[in-house]
Amino acid sequence: MLHVLVVLLLMSLSIGMVHFLLRPNWIRRIRLALTLFGLPYTVCTYGVSTIRPITSSCYNLYMTSAWTMPSSAAPHVKSRCPQYPGSNIKRFPVPDDKVDWSQNWPQYKPVSYTDPSVAKKPAWADPDIGSFSPHFNTVDGAVDRTGFEGSYKVEEGKPLNPHGRTGLNGRGLLGRWGPNHAADPIVTRWKVDAKGVKIQHLVTKRPILQFVSIKRKDCGEWAIPGGMVDPGEQVSLTLQREFSEEALNSLSLSPSEKAKIHERITKLFKSPGLQVYKGYVDDPRNTDNAWMETVAVNFHDDSGDSVSELPLQAGDDAGQVQWVDVDSSFTLYASHSRFLELVAKERKAHW
Repeated sequence: MLHVLVVLLLMSLSIGMVHFLLRPNWIRRIRLALTLFGLPYTVCTYGVSTIRPITSSCYNLYMTSAWTMPSSAAPHVKSRCPQYPGSNIKRFPVPDDKVDWSQNWPQYKPVSYTDPSVAKKPAWADPDIGSFSPHFNTVDGAVDRTGFEGSYKVEEGKPLNPHGRTGLNGRGLLGRWGPNHAADPIVTRWKVDAKGVKIQHLVTKRPILQFVSIKRKDCGEWAIPGGMVDPGEQVSLTLQREFSEEALNSLSLSPSEKAKIHERITKLFKSPGLQVYKGYVDDPRNTDNAWMETVAVNFHDDSGDSVSELPLQAGDDAGQVQWVDVDSSFTLYASHSRFLELVAKERKAHW
């Protein structure tokens, strides 16, 4: 039966390269079938990770094939939350089949909203379209307006969310028109007992990871500490800065305390980091014209003698901060649960 299906599939293709998305346990059979027909092939398996280094002038980052999320993924959900966060603004309801911009929808009439904090024109925000002419899909002066997932459309001078309609025009709480780039440092350690032995989960029998989690002040949800990449700033520096400010409250420390923490933090962030994701974030702050994109990098304190011993103290945008067990049942802000799932799989830990 399998060979019949392969024959039918090959007959329907006019290209020389056959690209399959298959479960790993089918690969050997399909390779054999294709070899019998004398055709070249590639086989992609999601969930089988290949780590390869990427260059960084400051830190050694490694990324895994698991981090990529194709633009054809399921429609964003949190980006269509009924009420825009921090306001009384209601989004125009967008059903799943009308999310994609290619779907003709004359009845779509979303309200335009830009939060007052953004409208006051702080240094981190763009002016309104019309009062300046940004160059989208490129590095515009010090501001990187490129999209992590490729070029996005610009219509009537405004960029369009690459993942489709959100039910709201304008920028909302976001400062930049188009992509707003962030960095999310996922700092982990092993959960150990009093003797320093790794604790395994009773069901999965895999060691349990813990990560530094903050409780956001704006929405009360738990999240990975992170923040926006400043214009011209290297992502590697953003990762370290945001973790220090949000999880360790470095802004309120004395010079001597800052020096001690800086030494340990620098040691951890100079270790090989695992980049688990780079792309669009399904964030409740997203609009039709402004959206979040991030780079999520895991820094793991394997020996437990680095940040594991530092006293966590909430600062900046964090209300609370603590070490939390990595587990699928723990609800997190935006797409952060997905990032932790990728970390757990790469570290062969419980999820």
